[in-house]
Amino acid sequence: KHADIDEVVAIGPPIMMKFCAETTRAHGIKTMVSLNPIMVDGTGMCGGCRVSVGEGIKFACVDGPDFDGHQVDFDELMSRLARFKEDERQSLESWQHECRMMNQEVRG
Repeated sequence: KHADIDEVVAIGPPIMMKFCAETTRAHGIKTMVSLNPIMVDGTGMCGGCRVSVGEGIKFACVDGPDFDGHQVDFDELMSRLARFKEDERQSLESWQHECRMMNQEVRG
C-alpha cells in the first residue's frame, strides 16, 4: 500500500475505471468511480441506469453517480452500455442522411 495515497477517484470510460479499481484493490486503496450509464427519466423509475453494486442494485441517477469502484460489476455495466450500440449507429446514420441536404446550397 502506498502510504501517501488515501483514495483514488476515477472518471472516464468504464473499462478504464474497471482496471483502475482492480489496480487499487490490490493495494487496499479506497476507489470511487463516477458512472455515466444510460439515463432516461432521472428518477430511477425506468431502470435504465441500473447498476449492480456489491450485493445490491443501485440506480445511478438517484443513488449515484459515484460508487465504490471495488463493488461495481463493471462487466455487467459495459454489457448494458453496449446493448443499444446498433440502434445508436442506425439512428446516427439516418440522421446524417436526412440532414446532409441542410448543408447544400440551393440552386434555382
